[in-house]
Amino acid sequence: MNYDSRIEPGQMTAGEPETYEAGHNPLTGDTEQDRRSRRWIWLVAIVVAMLVVGIWFVVHDGDKGVSEAGKDAAQVPVVTVVVPGRSTVAGEISATGSLAARRTMPVGSVGEGGEVREIRVEAGDWVKQGQVLAVIDRSVQSQAAASQSAQIQVAAADARIAQSNLDRGLKLVDRGFISKADIDQLTATRDAAVARVGVARATLGQLRAQNARLDIVAPAAGLVLERNVELGQVVGGGTGVLFSLAKGGEMELLANLSEADLSSLSVGVEAKVTPVGSGRTFTGQVWQLSPVIDTTTRQGTARIALPYDAALRPGGFASAVIESGAVVAPMLPESAIQSDAKGSFVYVVDDTGKVHRRPVKTGLVTANGITVPSGLTGTEKVVLRAGGFLNDGDKVKTRLVSATAK
Repeated sequence: MNYDSRIEPGQMTAGEPETYEAGHNPLTGDTEQDRRSRRWIWLVAIVVAMLVVGIWFVVHDGDKGVSEAGKDAAQVPVVTVVVPGRSTVAGEISATGSLAARRTMPVGSVGEGGEVREIRVEAGDWVKQGQVLAVIDRSVQSQAAASQSAQIQVAAADARIAQSNLDRGLKLVDRGFISKADIDQLTATRDAAVARVGVARATLGQLRAQNARLDIVAPAAGLVLERNVELGQVVGGGTGVLFSLAKGGEMELLANLSEADLSSLSVGVEAKVTPVGSGRTFTGQVWQLSPVIDTTTRQGTARIALPYDAALRPGGFASAVIESGAVVAPMLPESAIQSDAKGSFVYVVDDTGKVHRRPVKTGLVTANGITVPSGLTGTEKVVLRAGGFLNDGDKVKTRLVSATAK
């Protein structure tokens, strides 16, 4: 059977519960309240997503900043510094020069000269004062002295005869046999005879002195440095130096010094002298400072007295270290001191970790370092090494070492 069964809105069949409410979507089954809830969920999700993205950017930028800061920190160099303080340093001046005899005695012929018959010393011998160094032929001079000695005897005989005549005349004058004038004549004759004896003796003494001067003798005790005469050589007053002696064997070093070094010394200071090739060091004293400066070299001479030693050979080369008083100043190793066209300088690190160039004046150079008398107080942090790789104003990290460990 065909019929239409229609249900009007609001009508329910018998036994069916009411299924739809107002705002109910029969196709999706969602109510208006469900749709509102979903919209709120989406809004919350979008806000949360935006917060997550923002936090990610903040964290990423922060990590990048930390990384760059770490990178900058890693690029800051670490340098070794020291606070030098002030040290008391014994002043020393280094010099070089030639060895020589302190008092050289040139010996030559002082008499009339003649042929050399005998040489009694050689270079390197020690001699006493008055010792004969060489003998000159005196055969002719000896004969002249002998002749004069005979003349003395003749004059003495004449004087004796004159005295006897005078004595007899004095006996006869009382008896009136001779006059007073005769006595005066006899007296004058006697006096002349006695005077001739004196003249003869003086002449003999002169001849003997001249003969003695024919021998070449040492004027003082010392060391024979040179012998410039040979057997058979004819010598005289114009021959020149026959022997060269060092008085007492004393030696000296003629040390060449600059004007500034010379002015800082005084007579009596100690010096250590090392001859080239000997490997030994001798202690001497400065006994004379040159009163003039060479206009060409701008140097003067300090004469250092030395006792005799076979290793000290006149004419040899030697170096000396001379004491020049104590200096109180900061001391740095050579690696800490830089130099350029403007002069010497060091790098000093301030409290903020920046380096600054500091001009300095260097002083004494010792085995422990170089003194800095000007430019530093001794309380600064001075870069010890790698100064050549730094620039004024660079940022550095410091590693402090003690002054004794530098």
